[in-house]
Amino acid sequence: MSEALLLSVIQKLDINYREHETNEEMRRVIKEVREILDIVRDKKLEEGRTLNFLVSDLVDVADYALHLSKKRNTVYMYYESIHSWIGEIKKQMLKLGDDGAEMRSLENVDDDVDVVGLGEDVEMLLRTKIIGGKGYNSWIVLIKGMSGIGKTALARKIYNHPTIIQHFEPRAWVSNSAHFTIKELLIKLIQQVEDPQNLHSSSLLENMDNESLRDMLYQHLKGTRYFVVLDDVPKQMHLKSFLQILPEGWNGSRLLLTSHMMHVDIYVRDENVHQMKPLDAEKSWQLFLKTINHGNRLTGEHKFPKSLEHMGKQMLRKCDGLPLAIKEVGKQLAEKKVSEGIEWEQLLQSVDFGSMLKLLEPFYLQLDPKLESCFLCMAFFKESTTLRKEKLKQIWVAGGVVDSAYKCKSYLDGLINESVIDVKEKSTEYRMNALLHMLSIQKAEEKLGFEILRNNGNNRPSESPCQHRVIICSREKFNYSTDQDKHLVSLIFHGGGYFDTSLSYWKSFELLKILDLEDFGLKIIPETIVTFMELRYLGLRNNYMKELPQSLGCLKKLEVLDIAQNFMVEVPDIIWKIYKLRHLYMSDVICQKPLKIDDLQHLETLTYISVDNWTYGLSRLRLLFRLKKLGIEGLDGNSDVSKMMTSLADLKKLKHLILRGYRFRSMPCLDELRILQSVRTLKLDGLLARLPTNLPPNIRYLTLVNSYLDEDPMPLLAKLKTLEYLKLRNAYVGLEMVILDNEFPGLEVLCIEELWNLRNVQCGKDAMYWLKKLEIQDCPYLDTLPKAIGLMNHLKELKMVTTKSIATKMRNSDLISDISIVNINS
Repeated sequence: MSEALLLSVIQKLDINYREHETNEEMRRVIKEVREILDIVRDKKLEEGRTLNFLVSDLVDVADYALHLSKKRNTVYMYYESIHSWIGEIKKQMLKLGDDGAEMRSLENVDDDVDVVGLGEDVEMLLRTKIIGGKGYNSWIVLIKGMSGIGKTALARKIYNHPTIIQHFEPRAWVSNSAHFTIKELLIKLIQQVEDPQNLHSSSLLENMDNESLRDMLYQHLKGTRYFVVLDDVPKQMHLKSFLQILPEGWNGSRLLLTSHMMHVDIYVRDENVHQMKPLDAEKSWQLFLKTINHGNRLTGEHKFPKSLEHMGKQMLRKCDGLPLAIKEVGKQLAEKKVSEGIEWEQLLQSVDFGSMLKLLEPFYLQLDPKLESCFLCMAFFKESTTLRKEKLKQIWVAGGVVDSAYKCKSYLDGLINESVIDVKEKSTEYRMNALLHMLSIQKAEEKLGFEILRNNGNNRPSESPCQHRVIICSREKFNYSTDQDKHLVSLIFHGGGYFDTSLSYWKSFELLKILDLEDFGLKIIPETIVTFMELRYLGLRNNYMKELPQSLGCLKKLEVLDIAQNFMVEVPDIIWKIYKLRHLYMSDVICQKPLKIDDLQHLETLTYISVDNWTYGLSRLRLLFRLKKLGIEGLDGNSDVSKMMTSLADLKKLKHLILRGYRFRSMPCLDELRILQSVRTLKLDGLLARLPTNLPPNIRYLTLVNSYLDEDPMPLLAKLKTLEYLKLRNAYVGLEMVILDNEFPGLEVLCIEELWNLRNVQCGKDAMYWLKKLEIQDCPYLDTLPKAIGLMNHLKELKMVTTKSIATKMRNSDLISDISIVNINS
């Protein structure tokens, strides 16, 4: 029967393809279905439950492909979803035994993760997304996060909450398994939502096709206020046809999903995504104690002693707040204590984190294959460090992981989407869970020719030529070998800056493309760097260097030079020789001669250059036609602003501009900023006598820092109709800020920080209508929020750092009751 169905599908697809010969995607679908037919024949699979389910899904997906082929301008990603699900069906076919039954099952690692301190998450989700959410577009809610972070635990608490039980009828819960199909999903839902007095037998349901099952499910849910949970949704599953038959959620019905990523077939509004966060130190400790004492296996003198709490918390830091890892540590220690009676101090020092990496293995295997190389490269960075977006992209391009900077955005978005990295407070900074980082190191050692060397002597000799090396240094003398240096592509230093080497060491790197010594405490770069003829990336940020060597000018292939945060480093007149340079980062440098930057015609980023140096070669600066981001420092009353602005107006690709003055000297009048038509992001850092009356007309992101303005800046800033992001830090010294009716129509994020005198913010009707995020930090006299806050339907996040008394008052305010994410700290 399965073979006959597959032949029928191929016949329908063939007929369609002949009618639409230009549809290459359909030809690919036909090829994939034929491959599955060959698998069924070659393996001589007998009819079985799982085989029948997979074939039913394949018929379903083929019908949807036929439907798409008849539409014009079909979105490409819909076909990608089809190919992905057909590929998954093919994988599952290959895993079937001869009897058509699945050979093994895979446990959802979230299933056994009980998490402490979820009460606030539950109440917030109920209040703002599940019970309180309004409209059809709010009917799908997603709980998102990496494996083991407690998505299932949170969904269970919500599903079994008395409010949910009282508010919804029917309810249904379906969890993913190793071999999960649309047909299985439909059957499980029908069995949970149909009338107990009229239950259909499993065999009857299994003999029905997917279309009939969908019709039956629709009839059961029609007219009800249902609550359905799909736990651990597979990213390959083709859910389009399933979602289309669910009755619309106008009556308050909800579909709750848990997944480590956003699904291509499912549109979820940003405000309906709940991003799971790691546990803080206190909650991590509570979960650890709860786990280790579970079932009273440890009694009396065997219980974990209070005296070792500090040592235990230090050990738990390696779990980085991941509930799955914390529970694994607790179980591991309890079992060893019971079976072997080892002293607690010794147990804490001998925790095996390798077992936790095995638990995360399924998460790694589910990654989009194109993201694997980027995931492996995360091993280059320090554990739990802040990762800058630009540095990540530049390392990927320099190392050949991504073949162009243009493609980096999709890879970054992919890592965020699949919960590999989290976005920090700044949208340009990311962080990776410490255990995932350990997993990236393990996989990089297996697949990437990667090694870590330490100067404590605990190094394993590499069995094959190493291409990527991290050297971790302390204050001890480092014994190094240059036997394999000629194969290195990447060399990254972490630690305290003590790396005692001879000049001969630095002559060995013939193929080196990446040399990163950021935060290393380096004082001298040897002249022998001239031998690094293949070098693309040189990271020297935040060191103690006093000067750069002349030989740096010989690095003809260098594309990124980062010498920022080296106070008063002397830069010789050699930068212009590195003609392939794309990104140059520096600040507070000393130049005996003005840098001839106009020769750097590939330059895209330049931060920072002094205003005098910038205006020195004014006539040739238009040659920097690729420049997108520019930072100019040292502006004061003597700066020739007209010349500077005229030169900037010639840079048609300039999108991001930073102007920085001195701390106690006023910046010049900047009214001429209005001529910068292309600028989208502007940061003014320094004392301003007054705000420019005309800012760039197309500006979207504006930051004012240390401006000390006497007059309320809001009336002038409100004229910027395209403004989406506004940050004011130590920018205004007045007592009151006024935003009138309908002002800031497109503003989505407002951050006010260190406005030490501010006491009142007035906000008119429909002002900041689209505001989504409000941050208020260190405004110690601002003890009330505008009443308009309670009417801002799009405001979903409030972050506040203030005094203890004001924090208590704000938490009890009715104005914030409908805001999804509220974080008020003192």
